[in-house]
Amino acid sequence: MDAKPQQNPEPLPSTLPPQGATSVPPPPAPMRTTLRRAAFGAMAGAVLVAGAVIAVPDDDGEAAPPMPGPVARAEAAAAAGSPASLSDLTALIGDRQKWVETHPADAPSWAVLGTAYVEWGRRSADAAYYTRAEQALQRSLAAQPGERGNVRAWVGLGALANARNDFLAGKKWGETVRARQPKEWTAYPVLIDAYNGLGEYAAAAKATEKFGTLRKGAPALARTSEMYRNQGWREDALATAQEAADHAGTPAQKAAALHRLGELAAERGEPAEALAQYDAALRTDRGHLPSLAGRARALAALDRTDEAPAVYRTVITKLPRPAYVLELGELYESLGLDGDARTQYTKLRELLTQARTAGVDESLTEARFEADHGDPEAAVELMRTAWAAHRRNAEVSDTLAWSLHRAGRSEEGMQYAERAVETGVRDASYAYHLGVIESALGQDGPARGHLEEALRTNPYFSPLAAPLAREALDALGEPAAGGPEAVEPSGPESAGEPEPSGEPGPTASREPSQQPLDESRREPKAESGPAPAGSAPAKPGAASATP
Repeated sequence: MDAKPQQNPEPLPSTLPPQGATSVPPPPAPMRTTLRRAAFGAMAGAVLVAGAVIAVPDDDGEAAPPMPGPVARAEAAAAAGSPASLSDLTALIGDRQKWVETHPADAPSWAVLGTAYVEWGRRSADAAYYTRAEQALQRSLAAQPGERGNVRAWVGLGALANARNDFLAGKKWGETVRARQPKEWTAYPVLIDAYNGLGEYAAAAKATEKFGTLRKGAPALARTSEMYRNQGWREDALATAQEAADHAGTPAQKAAALHRLGELAAERGEPAEALAQYDAALRTDRGHLPSLAGRARALAALDRTDEAPAVYRTVITKLPRPAYVLELGELYESLGLDGDARTQYTKLRELLTQARTAGVDESLTEARFEADHGDPEAAVELMRTAWAAHRRNAEVSDTLAWSLHRAGRSEEGMQYAERAVETGVRDASYAYHLGVIESALGQDGPARGHLEEALRTNPYFSPLAAPLAREALDALGEPAAGGPEAVEPSGPESAGEPEPSGEPGPTASREPSQQPLDESRREPKAESGPAPAGSAPAKPGAASATP
């Protein structure tokens, strides 16, 4: 079993108190003797962190001597823009901790250490490492400000912000680096994550395309697959994910690619295929815990409910993400094990409190829990706050819609439910929520269509909600013979109703990044034409496997 990294060996001096990821870099500190050549000769070349990579060059132009063992493997993974194994990441952290103890003015090593802490915190769900990451990154900027070339620390702060779900800050740091160094490829994974978190999918597509031109290979292919998935282009997403798996160069990289194939299969409603992909990922890298969580989800979908809870419990012990705890609680509830479900919901509340204390925004999971198992009005407030902070992705739109419906405001929630579906993300729960809201408003025809779409997309999308979708569809019955008695015109002559007060609905004017795609609700043809203006780049130019 991998040992956790040691504590940060040297706390920050009192002149550099911990600051939030959105803070402006501290003023320049007096530069001490850098020992640059010695530092760069021994330090790690790069670290992969939360989708961002910090590359550490040798400013003297001399090649650093190769470092043996896991540190060298972590460097090689990072140089390719791919994840390192947990054991290699641990070794790299230990190596940098020892180095900065004796070389406290080495800004690049502090940046490497800080961003490695981000990655460890993300992959262990231990937010304490985000605090250590922030301290190390600020220490790096104190030794060498970003304005003087230390953009690697700015990239690290962007990765840290995204890990905390502070996507506005992640966008700020990524765009700052891109403005100064447009060809700094490490900024683009930060930008992609931030734009997706904010729902700025067109901007994310452009950043993905640029990343693919700067850093080809499996990492770029994985990002391109994610982009296609967000646009609803399932066949393209699947083909590109498979290409990423085929070109993976390390076990950790291969496991990540296989995990993506499992996720895509699960979204298509193919739990047996998803389970096979997750198992393949775990055979490749037994420490890939997201694949273990996917395995639990697939087992539940296959009705192997004697196995799924045990797998969930194993995952939660090692990776206590609130979303996994909520999934286990709902699985227990679907099985009629209400006491076990309440135990998980109590644990979920504890984890949410810990996340808030650590500065991590888990409001999306909290709102989903409150909407169905707690206080829907609290869920509405959580999602309104997220919306006001420009976090307007498909998940937030859908959760706000459902929270409003559960709070008795279905008409107000309709515009957000439509918006979630129109983003192009083909998530069965989005169609289910829209169908239920339409049914509550007496729109039986559209409700029937969206409930059928949800079950056609993925009949196993939730152990609790999927059976309710079937019940709701049965309650609507078959459409009346002969079609509707009257058809309302939909042209401009009938558009006399004003938009609901508050946020604009999906048909109102919005930023280009929010415009729905023409092909968002159907599979792409085998030979697809150019993408609509302002949307994702046309396949296949966004990425290449050619190194």
